[in-house]
Amino acid sequence: MTALLAQKQLFSPTKPVWWAGVLLSLGISALFYVPVYKTIEHDAAARFTQQARNAQYNITSRINAYTDVLRGTASFFDASDRVTRASFHRYVAGLDLERQFPALDNVNFTQYVTAAQRPAFEREAARSGDGRPDGYPNFSIKPPGQRDEYSVLTMIEPVAPFRHRLGVDINAREQAARAIAVARDTGQLITSGMPIENTRDAQGWALAMRLPLYRKDMPLNDVAQRRAAYIGSVGIGFSVPRLVRAAMDQMQVRDVHLMLYDEGKNADGSDAPQTLLYDNRGTTRHPPRAGEHFAIVLPLDFNGRQWSAHFSAPKSVWYSRFDAFLPWLSMACGFVGSMLFYLLFHTLSSSRLRAIKMAKAMTKELRDSQAKLQQSHHKLRQLAAHADQIKEQERKRIAREIHDDLGQNLLVLRIEADLLASRTRQSHPRLHARACSTLKQIDSTIKSVRHIINDLRPTVLDLGLNAAVEWQIAQFRQRSGMVCELIEHQSDIRIDDRCATAFFRVLQESLSNIVQHARASLVRVELRQAGGMLSMTISDNGVGLRESSRNKVGSFGLVGIEERISLLGGHCAITGGHNAGTTVQISVPVEYIPPADDGLHAGPGIRQAADIAA
Repeated sequence: MTALLAQKQLFSPTKPVWWAGVLLSLGISALFYVPVYKTIEHDAAARFTQQARNAQYNITSRINAYTDVLRGTASFFDASDRVTRASFHRYVAGLDLERQFPALDNVNFTQYVTAAQRPAFEREAARSGDGRPDGYPNFSIKPPGQRDEYSVLTMIEPVAPFRHRLGVDINAREQAARAIAVARDTGQLITSGMPIENTRDAQGWALAMRLPLYRKDMPLNDVAQRRAAYIGSVGIGFSVPRLVRAAMDQMQVRDVHLMLYDEGKNADGSDAPQTLLYDNRGTTRHPPRAGEHFAIVLPLDFNGRQWSAHFSAPKSVWYSRFDAFLPWLSMACGFVGSMLFYLLFHTLSSSRLRAIKMAKAMTKELRDSQAKLQQSHHKLRQLAAHADQIKEQERKRIAREIHDDLGQNLLVLRIEADLLASRTRQSHPRLHARACSTLKQIDSTIKSVRHIINDLRPTVLDLGLNAAVEWQIAQFRQRSGMVCELIEHQSDIRIDDRCATAFFRVLQESLSNIVQHARASLVRVELRQAGGMLSMTISDNGVGLRESSRNKVGSFGLVGIEERISLLGGHCAITGGHNAGTTVQISVPVEYIPPADDGLHAGPGIRQAADIAA
């Protein structure tokens, strides 16, 4: 129990739980830090990938450009009837290799020689030199040995660095011979993937590409025709490091590690070992750590051979100073903002709890007041009902006493005055006149008494509700001159005196309101008893009931009607509109009362009431 109370005090909304706010703020600041860091890392990775793809595109573009040089050289041979060393020199010099194609080492031509043609070819080659120290020398086929076919290097530009290469049979190497055979049979550009001599780079690979040449006057529709028309091939040699460095120079970030691999797939489908062609950081390979470096592997197509470029770079070099600072800034903002929101929430929560506590107290007080008000209202209604009942009983008592006592006395007095007037008609004219005057005064008094009795409580109510309603409507017609229709669905409605009095008073009040306010010409009263319910509808065609009339100060007529029916457990509806008349509809649950004996057994009070009402 003590621990529970301590826990409640610890988490009490009136005291800030600072450690909870700090933990929450730290969690939210971490949520701020991680997405921002991931976003910056993603953007940096996207920039790295884009730069790597740009380098891939540059390498591919340069390979394509060198391929175009090779194709242009083949076209030069095809367009010339006879290509001499001088014309070949002029053509290559026009390409301006050092400035336009810095990775190219040379452009060369190899002549196809069969074993039968070798002796004649060597005799001619032995005297083919031009005699210049940096020009073409006399040469012979090398390496020595007898082979069925030869691809002898006979022209090369620039010649000075490669004059010792003249006469080399490149078919002497099995892989090169296989690649040349594929090129001859297919007519496509091809490379063997083997390194060649590199004059300007002591380290790094130099590769060659070759394109076959055929006689112009022979068909090339199938392999046999191409083999028969084959005369040799043109080729280029280029430095892989120079080609890659030229492409890498365009990258915005220099601290990028690139390793270029030949994946060992030849164009003829044969496999070769994977070869490292270029590494801008040396030949030692250190795999980058995945968490600290960006890395991507992109494919390259080197004329039928598959290359792969492995790019990697530290993540830090791709971040700006603001990028490195932004995650911590967002983390600090998240922490401060969360603390502020926590304090605001705690303040609002405390205020809310205080407001709820105050509201509960006010609600309890309001409910108590409402209960007292309802109780007071109920007592007032009971008091009003009791007062109304006493008033009706008092009216009934006074009317009965007036009727029984004063009415009988006046009736006796009238009889005596009438006898006096009859007896003095002949003998005492003056006394007869006074007796007649007294008789008239007595009749006027009886009439006044009758009106007083009817105002207090119409004696016709003792005859039943139907008779009372008919008598009230007749009085209304006589006083107002309006047309008033009575619709009775039952000719003999029997209910208790209290209910009959309430219905009569409602009718009396409604007709009084019509006379005073409605300015109507037609009134309709409908009385019905069915299904244990007694209902009465009073409607007129007057000016209608305005909303302000129901709440008029000092006016209790309509309120009295509703209260009377409510005390009987019934329903009251008062409707109306502008120039649409007013309708008062009431209904009260009643019990069936069996009919009493006929008038022969009626008491003297009822008979006298009938006499007075008449």
